[in-house]
Amino acid sequence: MSQKNFIMILSVIIGVLAGLGAVLIKNGVHLIRDLLTSNIVIDYQNYLFFVLPSIGVLIAVIYTRFIVRRHVGHGIPSVLFAISRTHGVIKRHNIFSSIITSVFTVGFGGSVGLEGPTVSTGAAIGSNIGQMFRLNYKQITLLLGLASAAAMSAIFKSPIAAVVFAIEVIMIDLTMASLIPLLIASVTGVLTSYFFLGQAVMYPFDIKVGFVLEDIPYYILLGLLAGLVSVYFTKMYIFIESTFAKVKKWYLKWLAGGVILGILIFLFPSLYGEGYDAVNSCLQGDYSPLFNNSLFYSFHDEIIMVFVLFLMILFFKAIATSVTFGAGGIGGIFAPTLFMGAYTGLFFTTFLKYLGIGHLNASNFALVGMGGLIAGVLHAPLTAVFLIAEITTGYQLFVPLMITATISYATIKIFVKNSVYTHQLARRGELITHHKDKAILSMMKVDKLIEKNFKTVKPDDMLGDLVKVIADSKRNIYPVIDENNHFYGIIVLDDIRNIMFKPELYDTTSVSSLMFMPVTYVDPEESMEEVAKKFQQTRNYNLPVLKDGKYIGFISRANVFSEYRKLLKDFSDE
Repeated sequence: MSQKNFIMILSVIIGVLAGLGAVLIKNGVHLIRDLLTSNIVIDYQNYLFFVLPSIGVLIAVIYTRFIVRRHVGHGIPSVLFAISRTHGVIKRHNIFSSIITSVFTVGFGGSVGLEGPTVSTGAAIGSNIGQMFRLNYKQITLLLGLASAAAMSAIFKSPIAAVVFAIEVIMIDLTMASLIPLLIASVTGVLTSYFFLGQAVMYPFDIKVGFVLEDIPYYILLGLLAGLVSVYFTKMYIFIESTFAKVKKWYLKWLAGGVILGILIFLFPSLYGEGYDAVNSCLQGDYSPLFNNSLFYSFHDEIIMVFVLFLMILFFKAIATSVTFGAGGIGGIFAPTLFMGAYTGLFFTTFLKYLGIGHLNASNFALVGMGGLIAGVLHAPLTAVFLIAEITTGYQLFVPLMITATISYATIKIFVKNSVYTHQLARRGELITHHKDKAILSMMKVDKLIEKNFKTVKPDDMLGDLVKVIADSKRNIYPVIDENNHFYGIIVLDDIRNIMFKPELYDTTSVSSLMFMPVTYVDPEESMEEVAKKFQQTRNYNLPVLKDGKYIGFISRANVFSEYRKLLKDFSDE
């Protein structure tokens, strides 16, 4: 069987398995949520909402720390990490770990979504199938992209958006060799979802008023607002994530996150869980979930209080999502982003209506606002356009979706270079991108290219000792180190060629007088992009590799170039 046919068969298998993963996660959350909330007396609902989310997060933490005893990543960032750092290898436990932890986190009311864990589960399936058949890095990476697309297609019932997502967010390299398997995996995933969950869209939406040309300025303004809300969400997420990372004790993280989350959901019940019902209400132009079952219900007729609650919900949703993750919960970013987008669009039209500006359709702007937040938070405008159109059947609003998504994306790029998915990898210089040069450099690791066959001399050696070493060496560089491997400098053969054949200098000329310290050196933890810059700046052919001042070896321009060419060939072959 040819490789292409084999990959196509695997794409069907992966599509079915990833689709089943999505079905398990979706049904598991609904089952737990129904069991927990079906018999709640309305008077005690808020008090239970105070404790339930923290219990769900605690179950996820206990499972992660004491049962599986391995790290369970946060959905899509863990997939990107696998592509950039572990050659596409994802541990087998991630096939079921993301399902279990996310079902309890979201089922008990954690303010996150299911899409990230679904994609993570699918990617784990794809990675382990690739490992089972001993596929190479490029093939395993392709399977990760196929599985991610299939999982996305199944959870959202959006096969076109899933393909775009794999290209735009997972950053799979779009070639003819990958396009057909990608389409097969996506359609197989959605068919599996249809079989078990039916064909109904996630957010049913009837367009009563189509796109009106006079509304273009308002869609541009909505794009700016969505971009600024996306900036806030991203910065708040990064800030809370880094704050919780500084806390070393898991139970302190859980306690702090659980208390904050409980208070927020107690005060604003619409922050409970995925927010599916609240989004559907927004798409009907209804903002009553702002007040339902909340302490503020008595103010539901006061328009100023409506605006205050709109702003508070947008402000605290980002915090609720971030502390759910910080406390140890597992979930996704998509659902909170859709929630905030719907509320942003509805707030926008409600405020303009209050000011007497325009005659805007609130439902349309809530839908387009969802696209604006997806484009901004995920840095994925194409995914936003196709996803919102597919999950709402809002195809007639393609043009306003494109306008708002583009403006939102352009706005957030001014303030935030990387998305919530990629900021950590980008900060470490490990992010695989569509820029092939950077992608290949990020795949190269310094420690794999270190050469250690250089003969060394000591700083207190004499020229005669150095000549003996030279006689037994095929290199023209000699690192000077002491018995503890501390690096003092190097001696280049060309620099001493004029004295090395003068025996009268052998016992009077010391190595320390002949050596010099290189302008720069390489740390084994550095990114290859930094190493390439150092070669370009110094024009050296070899650079010493040091760790904490201790000599490890050398890295050569020739070896780097050779490895680069090899990876480029593997990366580009159809």
